[in-house]
Amino acid sequence: MTAVTIGIVSGFLTILAIRLMKLMDKPVIYGLILSGIGFLYVGFTWSDTPSLLITSIQAFCFLLLAYFGIRKNINFLIAGYFLHGIWDFIYGFFPASNLIPPHYDLFCLSIDFTIGAYLLMIRYRIVKTVPDIKI
Repeated sequence: MTAVTIGIVSGFLTILAIRLMKLMDKPVIYGLILSGIGFLYVGFTWSDTPSLLITSIQAFCFLLLAYFGIRKNINFLIAGYFLHGIWDFIYGFFPASNLIPPHYDLFCLSIDFTIGAYLLMIRYRIVKTVPDIKI
């Protein structure tokens, strides 16, 4: 439970820090974070070739979601964060899941869902304010 609490608090602190960056392109920052968290698993699993292959593929998929979220539509970023949270949960059932630090899955899942929920809320506010906008 501590990992989840720390993850949620970290998620809110990340959101707050990004909100304080007035002149920054926020979708780019969220996209960079999404692409980075995918590659953390590659760093954890480099010593096991089958796991390295699997985590490299997932990292590339999240890199693509981040790219399309920055260039095309915020929905890709939202989907990316929620899918990465699901990945964090599912990876615990993989044979080499012991390569990941203890409780990392719950910690990362809670950050991912916190940021994903925030981006979903932002998207909803934009659509509600400007109904004809294509996000």
